[in-house]
Amino acid sequence: MYTKRLLQMAALYLITGVLLGLGMGISENHLLAPVHAHLNLLGWASMALMALIYRAFPEAGSTMLAKVHFWLHSLGLPPLMIALTVLMLGNPAAGPVVGILSIITGIGVISFCVNILRFIR
Repeated sequence: MYTKRLLQMAALYLITGVLLGLGMGISENHLLAPVHAHLNLLGWASMALMALIYRAFPEAGSTMLAKVHFWLHSLGLPPLMIALTVLMLGNPAAGPVVGILSIITGIGVISFCVNILRFIR
């Protein structure tokens, strides 16, 4: 159900992560390396793998847990990346926001894991 959307979003995260990495390399300023890593791992790699797993196991991809996973991950990650950027640029007030959004995104990832453990045997 969410395979196509996850892959499309993964591709957008790959583009964003690569562009950020190029910008850091060109400027020789690697302050946003944590944002770059999260874009590539939680965005590109994780979402692409999740999409492929849901494609291989469609019964897992059509559950309520898949829906919870998709929406928490999809709605949590973009503002998390923005808040992490703000934090890395020196605004400590973004710390609690990063924490809350990390929990939201983390619950999404846990939902995916629980779903996989339940349906893939």
